[in-house]
Amino acid sequence: MTKSADLFQKAKKYIPGGVNSPVRSYGDFDFAPPFIKKGEGVWIYDVEGNKYLDYVLSWGPLIVGHAHPKVLQAVRETAAKGTSFGAPAELEIDLARMIVEMVPGIDKVRMVNSGTESVMSAVRLARGYTGKDKIIKMTGCYHGHSDGLLVEAGSGPAELSIPGSPGVPASYAGETISVPYNDRQAVKEAFTEFNNDIAAVLLEPVPANMGVILPRDGYLQFLRDITKDRDSLLIFDEVITGFRVARGGVQELYDIQPDLTCLGKIIGGGLPVGAFGGNSSVMSEIAPEGAVYQAGTLSGNPLAMAAGKATLNLLRKDEVYEELSSRTDYLTEQMKKIASVKDIPVQIHSLPGLFSLFFTEQKVYSRQEVKQVDRELFRKYFKKMLAEGIYLAPSVFESSFLSLYHEREQLDYTLEKYRKVLREI
Repeated sequence: MTKSADLFQKAKKYIPGGVNSPVRSYGDFDFAPPFIKKGEGVWIYDVEGNKYLDYVLSWGPLIVGHAHPKVLQAVRETAAKGTSFGAPAELEIDLARMIVEMVPGIDKVRMVNSGTESVMSAVRLARGYTGKDKIIKMTGCYHGHSDGLLVEAGSGPAELSIPGSPGVPASYAGETISVPYNDRQAVKEAFTEFNNDIAAVLLEPVPANMGVILPRDGYLQFLRDITKDRDSLLIFDEVITGFRVARGGVQELYDIQPDLTCLGKIIGGGLPVGAFGGNSSVMSEIAPEGAVYQAGTLSGNPLAMAAGKATLNLLRKDEVYEELSSRTDYLTEQMKKIASVKDIPVQIHSLPGLFSLFFTEQKVYSRQEVKQVDRELFRKYFKKMLAEGIYLAPSVFESSFLSLYHEREQLDYTLEKYRKVLREI
């Protein structure tokens, strides 16, 4: 038994399933997940001493790589002064100012502790601001595990959702309308059916939790227009895409400003954090300025603020996203060419710093189409890539990430292993 397998068995005695987040359990595979001991730059090392080139990057936050010296320095200096105050601190202002300056749709921002909490709070704010109850979300877009958003679609495009997990009351799930991503008609039908009671349309503008799915031409502008016409809010969940695909996220790339934006991942520099922000008129409804209540003892935690500030400072340079885009394009285009030579059908979707691979001949625009890809071939691919030292997400429904320090040398190394694995499968 490997040391990771032994640790996994021990973990199961004390932690449900042996993990603190389900995707880490490698449920689709017949071997234990590698237990990671340390990370450095673009590399991670497991307890056996195996070295992996990391394309998970803690599920996205580590855009400057593992253990970046400036991030570590900021955390050390801050920790020496205290780890939590439960009181205002200047670092909160510093990070908030940076977010407001960088993200087009944000005038004011409230710090929280996770992406789940940011979306949960933004939905409450949308309901309080509009005086309406129902939320339209897109099937396959993941917004954390709060009850009202952990739902599945009803049998028709304009029907209320059903609970997506035991423990979610049907009455609560019924406040959410789940429609297919990229389907304008389903959104129109939902507004027709529940016209006077839709507080907001909520989505990942580019979903990254069912693999990377790109919006059809005009789709995001359609959502912006219909929400304005119907006096509803548009909420972009940019927990993954914020500060990753562009300095201002998807809303900068597509020039669409939502009413509210949810953030996380990168703004904590590898520490737990979340945030939600928007235009001043909406954000003024949050307590203590307004009546919509939201609070958190550890919100604005100084360690997370320091790590986030150090990370965003590294992203200020003009060339950062140009280089990230160039490297992502190089890797994904070469992957497509290699698969074509091997006569293996793949679809690779990407934006700067973010990509996913589907084994299918068909274009993929929705969760339903993701379900039709060759998942067995993906499992073989993942297992062999891991054995070759390439660390990817263990699910076709998850995305891969690049950091600023995935240099051409590492990309070519990845392509060499990719070519070998495709030949074998």
